[in-house]
Amino acid sequence: MAGPSDAGRINEVTEQPLDIAAHVSAVSTGACGAVVTFIGQVRDHDPDAAGQVTGLDYSAHPDAGRIVAEIAARFRAEFPQVNLAVSHRIGHLDVGDLALVAAVASAHRGVAFQVCESLVEAVKAEVPIWKKQYEVDGSHAWVGLG
Repeated sequence: MAGPSDAGRINEVTEQPLDIAAHVSAVSTGACGAVVTFIGQVRDHDPDAAGQVTGLDYSAHPDAGRIVAEIAARFRAEFPQVNLAVSHRIGHLDVGDLALVAAVASAHRGVAFQVCESLVEAVKAEVPIWKKQYEVDGSHAWVGLG
């Protein structure tokens, strides 16, 4: 049986809108019976916000794209039985816009779920991306600088 393929890799930080279908397509092969996706989208509230959130500006360190690629490579080395794709968007995003998309495919669902969750957590913890959060009253606050 053919194993997972690395064709069509997506690992990036981009200002372009994120495409879920492209991520799924990048990881899907005939050998993969399970595809798990994660979509992180901008929500209209935050525990640290005094009011309703209206949008975010994501900023990234110049090395953020390289770090996403290194995280993806690390997961591929640790879990060679999976295909994965992960992207984080930067720039201005409105409520409902996609900020983070990850897709993981494997022959079986268990490892796909496990790797997808761990991949998302690693990106959130390790990639130097910060957000400026705008509230309905016109105020704003930086999140993730600490």
